[in-house]
Amino acid sequence: MKATLDGHVIAESEDIVTVDGYHYFPMEAVRAEWLEKAPRTESDLACPHGVQFYDVTIDGTRAPRAAWVYEAPRAELRHVGGRFGFWEDVKVS
Repeated sequence: MKATLDGHVIAESEDIVTVDGYHYFPMEAVRAEWLEKAPRTESDLACPHGVQFYDVTIDGTRAPRAAWVYEAPRAELRHVGGRFGFWEDVKVS
């Protein structure tokens, strides 16, 4: 599978975990140089799984909060801990 933004491949892997329609990529499959930690909001801080959102910036175009990772997932999401999910502007196929 690939995660793309405006034709740029952000992540690519066959090692995908799918939960509730979201596809989670292993960290090593993600172009980390295009990710920047987004400031945490109140709802982020309230998330029991320790969510951290990332802005994706490619060629000066920023997609705010387009990626996330659960840094401290509870048991029910432990299998996606340390993996990146994408949404909104990022297409996963």
